Amino acid sequence: MDEIRGIINNINWSSFQFPQVRANDVLDWLIIAFLIYKVLLWIKETMAWSLLKGLLVIIVVYFVSLILQMRAVTWLIVNSLNVGLVAVLVLFQPELRKLLTEIGEGRINKFFTAANQEVIKQRNESASEVIKAAAVLARNHTGALVVMEKDVMLGEIEATGISLDARCTSQLILNIFIDRTPLHDGAVLVRNDRIMAATCILPLTDKEIGRELGTRHRAAVGISEISDAAVLVVSEETGLVSVAKNGKLSKNVSIEQLGALLYQNADPQSLKNLVGKKRV
Repeated sequence: MDEIRGIINNINWSSFQFPQVRANDVLDWLIIAFLIYKVLLWIKETMAWSLLKGLLVIIVVYFVSLILQMRAVTWLIVNSLNVGLVAVLVLFQPELRKLLTEIGEGRINKFFTAANQEVIKQRNESASEVIKAAAVLARNHTGALVVMEKDVMLGEIEATGISLDARCTSQLILNIFIDRTPLHDGAVLVRNDRIMAATCILPLTDKEIGRELGTRHRAAVGISEISDAAVLVVSEETGLVSVAKNGKLSKNVSIEQLGALLYQNADPQSLKNLVGKKRV
């Protein structure tokens, strides 16, 4: 305690000055705090949360090894971190891609790239056709997977399928997913009012979505994690309809709920009149 008092007494308090804080500094701090907050929110929703907790443990061990002068442990941690940075970029490539996609979907970017009313009208017309087809597919227990693209372009997904570029109609969707037809296996990609491709291959999610759900549902959640697409799934086993958006799966939805999930900027009353209340 005497040593601490001596240190305090030796401080020249008269020469101590608080740093001047400008408005730019406050704005700088707020931006950094906001970025840290958003990154932590993103990390908590991904596998990177476990990585962060493990990294904190390693940092604690590193500082303990420095204090206790454990040179071997310190050397091992420092050299492992250099290699680990590259490993993190490889292992968490899907999560990093999702983060960059979400940044690209921010409000500032949407101010310049938001869909115009004509595009929204085309997307809602396609949604109406998809809903009509879903009602028939569900009734007949015919499996289906339809990706409705929005602002994030899915050209790489389109390239995995067979190009169609045909007007989106319920009849065409029904013909594609009829069992044992050449195009029934895989996903259909809808862009605005066009069916761009069929038999598309989608990435599978690593999330636990339920053991009772199959590959179609895992693929639907997978593509919704890396884009803003709305993905409709019809279960071949149960005939139930689900919709994946933003990495989340809405199970066993009614036609009215289906409309609310697939339509853009639609009036609730018009949705009720269009799709009704009957469960598909």
